[in-house]
Parts: sequence; C-alpha cells; structure tokens
Amino acid sequence: MKLAELQAENQRLKQENTDLKEKQIAPLQKKIVQMREQEIQPLKQRIFELEQRQKELLRLIFSGKSERYVPKNPPAEEQLAFDFGELAPVDMEPNADLTEEQEKITYERKKKKHPGRHSIPDHLPVEEIRIEPEENTEDTEYIADTVVETLEYKPGSLIRKRYIFPRYAKTSTNTEGEEITEILQGKMPCRPLPKSIAESGLLTHLIVSKFVYHLPFYRQIQQFKQLYNTELRKSTINDWFIAVCTLLQPLYQCLRDKVLTADYLQADESPLQVQDDQKKGKTHRGYQWVYYAPLLKLVLFDYQKGRGQNGPKAILKTFGGHLQTDGYVVYDKIVKNRTDIIQVGCMAHVRRYFFQAKDSEPLAEIALNYFRQLYFIEKQLREQKATPEQVLAMRKEKSLPLLEKLFEWATYQYPKALPKSNFGKALYYLLQRKEKLQAYCADGRINIDNNLVENSIRPLALGRKNYLFAGSHDAAQRIAMMYSFFATCKKNDVNPIQWLKAVLDKIAEHPINRIEELLPGKWCEEEAK
Repeated sequence: MKLAELQAENQRLKQENTDLKEKQIAPLQKKIVQMREQEIQPLKQRIFELEQRQKELLRLIFSGKSERYVPKNPPAEEQLAFDFGELAPVDMEPNADLTEEQEKITYERKKKKHPGRHSIPDHLPVEEIRIEPEENTEDTEYIADTVVETLEYKPGSLIRKRYIFPRYAKTSTNTEGEEITEILQGKMPCRPLPKSIAESGLLTHLIVSKFVYHLPFYRQIQQFKQLYNTELRKSTINDWFIAVCTLLQPLYQCLRDKVLTADYLQADESPLQVQDDQKKGKTHRGYQWVYYAPLLKLVLFDYQKGRGQNGPKAILKTFGGHLQTDGYVVYDKIVKNRTDIIQVGCMAHVRRYFFQAKDSEPLAEIALNYFRQLYFIEKQLREQKATPEQVLAMRKEKSLPLLEKLFEWATYQYPKALPKSNFGKALYYLLQRKEKLQAYCADGRINIDNNLVENSIRPLALGRKNYLFAGSHDAAQRIAMMYSFFATCKKNDVNPIQWLKAVLDKIAEHPINRIEELLPGKWCEEEAK
C-alpha cells in the first residue's frame, strides 16, 4: 500500500510539473521565439535588400543595357488582339498575335540575303593607277581593262590663307586746280573673329570635333602637330572658343525664347562635373537641364549649379502647356501651383522599374506585358503615320482600357508586395503617377515617354567620358550652348559642319531682328530655296 501511494504521489507531481510547463514555461518559450523572430525579421529584410542591390549591380556591370522585353509564352488573355481598322498594316492581320509576328520577323532575318560589297559613291574624286603586265606587250592586242576600286583616306588639308591687298594711287585735280592723290585699297571681308588668325572653317572643325565627335581640344592639338606639323596652343584655342560663344550668344537666346513658346516640352537633367575655385582639389557637381520641343524640333541645354527647382522654375516661368518628365520631385514642385501646366508622365521610366524587378518577382512580367501592348499600339501608329486625331482616337479606344487594367492589377498587388523590394517600389512608382501616365491619351501630339529628350542628352554623356569636366561654371554654360545647337541640328537632319560654318560667316553682319533665320531648321529651309 505504501508503494502504491508513492507511485500515486509521483504521478501527481509529474502532472503538476506538466501543468506548470504549460502555464508558465510554454508562454515564456513562445515569447522568446517571438522576440527572436522580431529581432531576426529586420535582418532578413536587410539581407533581402542587399541581395536585390547585389543583383542590380551585377546586372548593370555584366548585363546588356537594353530594356526590350519579349515574353517566351505570354498568357492568352495578355496577347494582343487589336482592331486598328484603317490604321492596320497592309501586311498584317488586324487581330494578329504578337508572338507569331515576332517569330516571322526572326525567320525573315535569317533568310535575308547579304547586300554584297558596299558600293563606292560616284561623287568621290578618282586617282587612277595603271598597272601594266611585267611581260613584254609589244606584239599583243589590247582587249579590255579589269577595274578594281578601293577606298583610300588622306588627312584633310590645313591651308595657309593669304590675303593680298594691292594699293593704287589715284591722282585727280580738285575745283581749285590742286592735285590730290588718293590711295585705293580693298577692304578685309567679314570674318567671325577679325583680330584672330582662325578662319570659320578652322573654328568649325575644332568645335564640331569636340561637341559632335567628342574629341577634346588637347587631343586635337596632338593631331594638328602629328598630321600638319603645326602646334596650336591650348590657351589660344580656348580664347577662340570663348569668342565664338560670345558671337553666338544672341542666337542662343533666340533659341531659348523659341523653345519656351512651344505648348509641349519634354524635360530632363544630367550631371556635369565643374572645376570650382572655391573647392580646391575637388570638382563641383553641376547639372545640364535639357528641354526639347518635339513639335518645333528645338533643343535647349541650360546649365545650373544645382539640381534644385530654382533653375528650371526660372526657365519655365513663361511656359504654358504640357510638360513631360520623369518622376523627379522637383518637377512636381514647379507645377504644384501652376494651372497653366499639365504634367505628363514617362512610361519608359515606369517600365524600367518593372524590368529591374522581373528577375526577383515573376509577377513583374505581367506589367511588362501591359507595357508591351501599349508600345505596340504606338509602333503601329508611327508606321501608319497617323494624324494626331487618329492617334487620339486609337489611344482612347485601346490604350486607356489597357491602362485601367494595369492600374487595377497594380492596386491589387501592392498590399501584398514587400515595400522595399524592387517589385514593391515599381508598384508604388506606378500608382503614384496614375493621372500623369494617362495624360498622353488626352492629346494625340504627346508622346508615350520622354525618350526623345533623353536621346538628346547622349552626346553630353559621351562628352563627359572624354573631357571629364568643365573648367568653370561659365565654361559649363558655353558647353550648354553648343550642345543646344548641335542637338537641334540632329533633330532637323542638318549637317552641323555646314551649318556652323555658314553661321560664323554671316552672323557678324546679320540683322539682329532676323536672327531666327540662322537657327538650324530655318537655315535649312533658306538653303533649300
């Protein structure tokens, strides 16, 4: 009996121990686990963010820069089935599937015939070299010539231009019978820099080589020494460049005023390192603000010391109309209290966020499919050279419903996405700009993105890699002037060499009230007459 009591007491103690664990120890253990999870969760989030950054850096270093997206197997509901009516291409069915079209293009490229050897233009000067056989041809009969044409290059010529002014003495008698001797001599023709040895052709070559072909002045000095055995001093070339910019300042101001008369502008900004006397051993980070008027085909670069709103706010003070930009907050601040400016978003910037997120989140490909369809509509409209009225009608019929579906999908996905992930950032960027991204559908003249102004910035990016920085803030503004002119030349298919030389020859004596005639587009029209 005593043993049974001991066993019962032992069983009771075990039960009490179990109950104690469940009531006291188990909650403590659960709380410890929760505390550990709370401590670990930020670390997991940090690890996730670092992994995303690492993938993005590796993509930027090793991957291609193209953002072109073609899905391997697009969902049936995401495939294109648009009826373009009169705008439909003649060689494509109105409801053709985009995947089949892509396969067809790939097949045609594989079967494309080689165009053959590049033909030599007929307008080039010919240097004939006749090569006779080594054998004796006295007792032979001439049949025909075998002609082989090649291309050769010889460096351009540096000419020493000499003006000769003959002097003549003319003797005449005045009314009083006195002989008067008069010296007759010709006058120097108009030159861009009267007190300089540099002619317009040399100035044009130096400036175009730097700002169009990205060859800094010091490299050109080396070329002149090696090719022509002529040494030009860097300080002299800089003085020439400053004098030319001073001469072209009224034309630059005219370009600026003309750009701001447009009712549709695209804007963007890009950094430029600048030497500053107040920062010894360091460079100042300035910005080139770029404005492009697509309807006028005019480009304006404007240098500012910072990326704040003061610079663009002053430039856009007199502007009214549609302003298309990326998501930089400064543009929002400028437009905030302006009722005369309608802000338009850039679809390419939004697409870029989802393109960066597609490797870590497959759902991003759904958004990319929507963008793909939107851009396909724009491609068809461009190919058909649709009028603004036709563009507006097609966007309202096809593009707006697609955008509504995209925003509806993004609104559903956003609460479930990690806020700091690439996918979460892409969704936030998209939803915050809904009205701005839809604005292009309200006007057939507006582009779907502001890639046109970004294309105008590319020469600046190439130039930065060559001359690295501007010598001063004034030099940075002179750089802005030249990029404005040459970007406008490119938009109007104007040869920058011919244009700049013609302007330098004329501008010194050109009437200031007709200065607009020297802008690249106007100059091209005058030359065509």
